[in-house]
Amino acid sequence: MKIYQVDSFTKEPFRGNPAAVCLFVESETSDWMQSMAREMNLSETAFLKKRENGCDLRWFTPNTEVDLCGHGTLAAAHVLWESGELALGQEAVFYTKSGILRASKREDWIQLDFPLEEEEEVDPPPELVRGLNVPLLYVGRNRMDYLVEVESETVLQNLSPNLETLAKLGDRGVMVTSQADSDEYDFVSRFFAPTLGIPEDPVTGSAHCCLGPYWKRRLGRDEFVAYQASKRGGVLRVEVKDRIYLHGQARTVFCGELHCS
Repeated sequence: MKIYQVDSFTKEPFRGNPAAVCLFVESETSDWMQSMAREMNLSETAFLKKRENGCDLRWFTPNTEVDLCGHGTLAAAHVLWESGELALGQEAVFYTKSGILRASKREDWIQLDFPLEEEEEVDPPPELVRGLNVPLLYVGRNRMDYLVEVESETVLQNLSPNLETLAKLGDRGVMVTSQADSDEYDFVSRFFAPTLGIPEDPVTGSAHCCLGPYWKRRLGRDEFVAYQASKRGGVLRVEVKDRIYLHGQARTVFCGELHCS
């Protein structure tokens, strides 16, 4: 089995969000995949299994399996083309817990075809208020995460949440967002997922399935350039239609072979 480490949502190595990609699982169990993800100790490890007309795709954090992962999907598609498993003009088709996801090459970008994951406004729970400890302009929630808008990019950049308190929410994570201060980006965000064993995720593609439609309502547009303002940082181009189209770049950092199973 070959294992790749890929930096997603960046064109530079050592930035964006690193994901491991395992080509290919066959009879390995869920427990084995969880152990492998714990060994890799990245925010996500993606496992691909060949099937007719595509691949089964599963994603694991060091702690648990997740239903949807953008940077792991981007990394998986990148590896399929880079390894020659798919021709450059061939679409990548993935069968996942969130339905069929597709990826296609757009010159040096990769387009991901993902479902919308819109939120509904909710009253902020006490753990969210205490955990973030900044003024909250808006709080919403979808099936996976909380979405919070804060006053400015400066507030977002300086945010130092109490992760132990946020973990008590029990949801997958908390996405915090604001309009960007510069003309380079339309909105910025950060994502915290202590429940999954991820204090702060460097770049979270799946969060933009919610952030995209949210900012469409806020700004009256359907195309954005977004920046996730973690220490590593990452850039996404976002199109909001009946589904969401996330555009990102990726770089392979290393490739190895598994010598135990």
